[in-house]
Amino acid sequence: MSKKILVTGAEGQLGSEIKELSKNYAFEFFFTEVEQLDITDKGAITNFVMENKIDNIINCAAYTAVDKAETEKDLADLINHRAVHNLAEIAVKYEIALIHISTDYVFDGKGFQPYVTDHPTSPVNHYGKTKLDGEKAILGFNLKNSFIIRTSWVYSSFGNNFVKTMLRLDEEKKELNVINDQVGVPTYAADLALFILDHLVEAKNDRLEIYHYTNEGVCSWYDFAKKIMKLGNRDCKVNPVPTTSYPTPAKRPYYSLMDKEPLKKRFNIEIPYWEDSLEKCIQQLKVASNIK
Repeated sequence: MSKKILVTGAEGQLGSEIKELSKNYAFEFFFTEVEQLDITDKGAITNFVMENKIDNIINCAAYTAVDKAETEKDLADLINHRAVHNLAEIAVKYEIALIHISTDYVFDGKGFQPYVTDHPTSPVNHYGKTKLDGEKAILGFNLKNSFIIRTSWVYSSFGNNFVKTMLRLDEEKKELNVINDQVGVPTYAADLALFILDHLVEAKNDRLEIYHYTNEGVCSWYDFAKKIMKLGNRDCKVNPVPTTSYPTPAKRPYYSLMDKEPLKKRFNIEIPYWEDSLEKCIQQLKVASNIK
């Protein structure tokens, strides 16, 4: 019998990429958004997993509006923390493997070398706090064959993201100011989706494991924007500016590099370089006629 996999947040960037790849796998997938399954409703989740005999849950659902989270604190906590607690409680009760997606924002960004998985967490905004609380909720259960994957700067040909925003702004403006003193690694959701389906769905462990997955390399948001314009054949001039020139309701970490070596060794994989993956995404957008 093929595994039965529930993918929450199916219309987000990662969920959409998993759905795009799903036809290549012999698993039976159930793709849900809140309309089909409200993960804040423990009874609804219980009924769904029992009726469909779910073996794995890939939780891509999240509240990701970082600035809005500063005012919509309860909603962010409900989705990123309390709903995750529901999933973990049900997963351990029915022996379901859980793959949960977390973020670099659990760290304070004051480091100077890639964060290892057990580095002390200290989020600088409410979004990061709710994601960390979600992690803690899962860690409170004795889950087997389960993983927390922290990632960063996610983009895709699906959904709303920095890549699409830059390409849209190119059509509206002759030049843009982009922050150059926050550094991290862009992550192509298609690469992460492929890793999850190829390596995590059937992976075994005696207790939950935490890993970091981003593309290889390092850049600032300014570097990222410049490369987007170049690969997209755009003329918009990109100017580097410090964070202080672009105040936002939520603070952002200045340094978001995370150590991927344990993941690469555990699963014996190579991870694509961020510029190569960005080129693939932009080509995908061109094929889809979403950009010129």
